[in-house]
Amino acid sequence: MVYTSRVKVSPQNLSDNGNKKNNGFDDSLIEEEEGINDHNTVLKCAEIQNAISEGATSFLFTEYQYVGVFMVAFAILIFLFLGSVEGFSTKLQPCTYNVDKMCKSALANATFSTISFVLGAVTSVVSGFLGMKIATYANARTTLEARKGVGKAFIVAFRSGAVMGFLLAANGLLVLYVTINVFKIYYGDDWEGLFEAITGYGLGGSSMALFGRVGGGIYTKAADVGADLVGKVERNIPEDDPRNPAVIADNVGDNVGDIAGMGSDLFGSYAESSCAALVVASISSFGINHEFTAMCYPLLISSVGILVCLLTTLFATDFFEIKLVTQIEPALKNQLIISTALMTLGIALVSWVALPSSFTIFNFGTQKVVKNWELFFCVAIGLWAGLVIGFITEYYTSNAYSPVQDVADSCRTGAATNVIFGLALGYKSVIIPIFAIAISIFVSFSLAAMYGIAVAALGMLSTIATGLAIDAYGPISDNAGGIAEMAGMSHRIRERTDALDAAGNTTAAIGKGFAIGSAALVSLALFGAFVSRAAISSVDVLTPKVFIGLLVGAMLPYWFSAMTMKSVGSAALKMVEEVRRQFNTIPGLMEGTAKPDYANCVKISTDASIKEMIPPGALVMLTPLIVGTFFGVETLSGVLAGSLVSGVQIAISASNTGGAWDNAKKYIEAGVSDHAKSLGPKGSDPHKAAVIGDTIGDPLKDTSGPSLNILIKLMAVESLVFAPFFAKHGGLIFKLF
Repeated sequence: MVYTSRVKVSPQNLSDNGNKKNNGFDDSLIEEEEGINDHNTVLKCAEIQNAISEGATSFLFTEYQYVGVFMVAFAILIFLFLGSVEGFSTKLQPCTYNVDKMCKSALANATFSTISFVLGAVTSVVSGFLGMKIATYANARTTLEARKGVGKAFIVAFRSGAVMGFLLAANGLLVLYVTINVFKIYYGDDWEGLFEAITGYGLGGSSMALFGRVGGGIYTKAADVGADLVGKVERNIPEDDPRNPAVIADNVGDNVGDIAGMGSDLFGSYAESSCAALVVASISSFGINHEFTAMCYPLLISSVGILVCLLTTLFATDFFEIKLVTQIEPALKNQLIISTALMTLGIALVSWVALPSSFTIFNFGTQKVVKNWELFFCVAIGLWAGLVIGFITEYYTSNAYSPVQDVADSCRTGAATNVIFGLALGYKSVIIPIFAIAISIFVSFSLAAMYGIAVAALGMLSTIATGLAIDAYGPISDNAGGIAEMAGMSHRIRERTDALDAAGNTTAAIGKGFAIGSAALVSLALFGAFVSRAAISSVDVLTPKVFIGLLVGAMLPYWFSAMTMKSVGSAALKMVEEVRRQFNTIPGLMEGTAKPDYANCVKISTDASIKEMIPPGALVMLTPLIVGTFFGVETLSGVLAGSLVSGVQIAISASNTGGAWDNAKKYIEAGVSDHAKSLGPKGSDPHKAAVIGDTIGDPLKDTSGPSLNILIKLMAVESLVFAPFFAKHGGLIFKLF
């Protein structure tokens, strides 16, 4: 952040001529290429930045108060459920996988699982909050740097995103490593119990991520839809026009949804994939023989990933300088390619140093002999499958390629054809990512059973710092464009920030692709750990108990999506009514002589999102508890499998459809090619049709789609944590008959 902090958003320290040198750096950054030196513009940027930061902080504090109550209530539930497995006994009990050995009591497991749950939840919340603070610190600075050129603005936005990526990845790794070592003091040689207790860490991280994603997603899309429908379609004013009462709420939403929510989401994925790998490893030769270095193999992968991503960022900011708009998207894509190539070497090194040449991995009651090079292939295939998913996502969501251009072209005949083309694109975009995930699962399971799938998921997430950097870059650039428009900066500045934002839209879609792909692998690994933990020898889909679970599980993502989509619709309805009211009742608002009531729109988004996030969250959190308690572990295993298979498809489709509609709109607005010019300009009928498509796609790509990957992971990790209780006391209804 040192580089970003050199950009000053307040001119109070400037000398009379507007230039003050500090160690060779020009701090003023207010000389436009046209030669204008306007202090008021800088003050306006600072004022807008403060309003966005205060709005985002206020919303997150309100959200965390509600989430804090849930966290305490659920922590008590974990303790009561797991403690009651052996009647809160403090006596040692036979180990689950080796009955000849004695393990720590059920009460100890309940206590330490609860502690790790709280630690995971707090780390997730802190990660999201710090990410939001970094983004709101960087947005106005990106706007001001855009006056020097697109390259300078890119570096500020990208480096700020990178700070968030490294902070989150290192944060999660550090807390997990310290927790393991502290727990080890009590557990001693009982590594099975130790790492079962650690699974609470993944549950805590993901449960907070769910509320962050859903709450933040509803907030941002309610404001965005309200601002677009009234401002751009009805009143025909530009995006982020300061006359629009919803613009501040819209920019706040980018930070609480796309930054804080996304940060918590990817932290949850990382925590769960680590926990899944550690649980399986603890009952393999690593845990049985107490080989701590080999046991920490999942953490070592993530550690090397941080170093690799640190080196990779230099390619975007130091080794190659961005000078043209056309270089932005290739620079971000190269980040993915370079980090993947370097990480492959890093995995090979870690696998050779940390792992014995041959070892055994637990595989549904037996121990499978595995070589260290086989485990390397498991991680590597997950890593490269992530890259494939990223590039396919880019192909279907970037307006540089024909799919999005076809969607834009369909706007000639109105919004209906735009919607039809967009939906078809989303469905088609599922095909190759699913094949990539399927091949990863087959190869990694063949080589190293469920442990192979868990480390494949970690491989996909090993470059999480780079993924978060290019993901966070998008909302920062989006905010920068909004600030430029609201501060009344020149058209050239807005063009530069729009170019940054268009590239950011595509990279955000790539980030969502990574999150969804890793969620599928993580969920399957957690499912395998749950089946082992619940002592299920096999899952037979022809059994009625399992089949009804499959049907219900496949339905849950649709139910969840319906709730989140309707929540956005309800909140957006209130926002549209408020924006219309202000335009109709405030004299001089359209003329720009009166100031809109931004605060009221911020309040509407906050109240609506807090209220509406509770039902979808309750659906996800309560389903495993109800199914496991009343219908038993076999039915619950069916629910987990059904939700995984169904949820991944809907998540990819929704995310890519929304991304394509958004970039189709930007393709028409930018008017770079002859084809795009024939569809424009802003305000034309094709452009209005594109805006409607983008409005429909907003809740798909930023609320329902990204939240679904948390649904499939969270239900799996929750089932794993409560598995001892379900195995002992579950299936109450079937026991009655």
